[in-house]
Amino acid sequence: MFDFKPFSRKQLDVICNADAFINILEGSVRSGKTIASIVAWIDFLKRSPHRVFLMTGSTSDTLYRNVIEDIERILGTSRARYVKSAKGGARLNLKFKNPDYPATSKQKYIRKICYCVGAHDERAEGRIRGMTVGGWYADEITLYPESVVKQAINRMSLSGARAIWTTNPDSPSHPINVDFIQKAAEKGYKVWHFVLDDNLSLDETYKENIKKAYVGLWYKRMILGLWVLAQGAIYDMWDEKENTFTDDDLVPGFKSLARRYIPVDFGTQNATVFLDCWDDGETVWVLDEYYYSGKEKGIQKETSEYADDLEKFVGSEYPTYVIVDPSASTLKVTFRNRGFRVKDADNEVVEGIRMMSTMIAKRKLRVHRTRCPNFLKEINGYVWDEKASLRGVEQPLKQGDHCMDAVRYFVKTIIKPRKLEA
Repeated sequence: MFDFKPFSRKQLDVICNADAFINILEGSVRSGKTIASIVAWIDFLKRSPHRVFLMTGSTSDTLYRNVIEDIERILGTSRARYVKSAKGGARLNLKFKNPDYPATSKQKYIRKICYCVGAHDERAEGRIRGMTVGGWYADEITLYPESVVKQAINRMSLSGARAIWTTNPDSPSHPINVDFIQKAAEKGYKVWHFVLDDNLSLDETYKENIKKAYVGLWYKRMILGLWVLAQGAIYDMWDEKENTFTDDDLVPGFKSLARRYIPVDFGTQNATVFLDCWDDGETVWVLDEYYYSGKEKGIQKETSEYADDLEKFVGSEYPTYVIVDPSASTLKVTFRNRGFRVKDADNEVVEGIRMMSTMIAKRKLRVHRTRCPNFLKEINGYVWDEKASLRGVEQPLKQGDHCMDAVRYFVKTIIKPRKLEA
């Protein structure tokens, strides 16, 4: 059962008037965009004469967590059921009462299908090609490749088809902003800009807590709801004193109070990095680093040699996990054969950087001043690729980023987002 809270005027406007070909809800996090879009989507599905629809998220799992789970709670599992199937893929089966029953129809219920697709990479374009749908719901639309957006729009060829999109702000050069939001009046689309005060269910304490979870670029986007460019230093909140430490700063018996992790950034031509990370539940302490560049040394190492080096680096206290990029399959097998518990890294870049920024700003990430020279060198030179940003693509400049990749793997894989809001 879904516990509805009072709707704001802006949410009610969406629910009553999201009737354009493309309807876009954009703005800050926790601002009430999603619930308003869900209610508008359910109402549209109920009224549409069509049977087949499309729903997309960054992944099918995030689509379920962000949207479908609430649809099931609102309608009840007898009327809304999410099914994963090898035949046709994941889908949301819906059942609505037929308003024409029994006067002019023998059907008591009208059944509809929403095919559910993860759309974060180019492969999604192939998954939706050939569909003909009566509408499209898109969660986190700015995370999709442009080809997926164009293909999904092409699939909405049925009369009265409608799209409802939600998103947080991104680069002002992002195609969603340039081609849809900025041209909405010209093309007949509708756009609603949401801020925290548009969600009446939030109390002031929560608003203050959520504001503290974002800094710099992310505060401007996620809290103020601004479409601003990523430029300059990525971790400009880094403090040479507050984010570093020496052995004297550690409490006696520190290691018995913390969990150990070794994130690994593996390179063949580039450097390979191990970081010695200890999480005491409040702060992550990077005690040491291993850094080997075959390019600089003129000698490449075999995976077995890196495993030897990892054993020496770790010593007798084996970590909870060694965290490795999923693509380094040979290295993972080699590490496992040496007795290490290996975990695939969550290597999503932009959200990982966002989480890192919050950790740094809250001084929950601290690095040893003398034993991590490459880390300290890289973090001061870690910058956005401004040429890519002007194309609407956000990525770090690919130079001197091996320690930065390794620590991001750890934070994105192990640290829970809710911890950053505390």
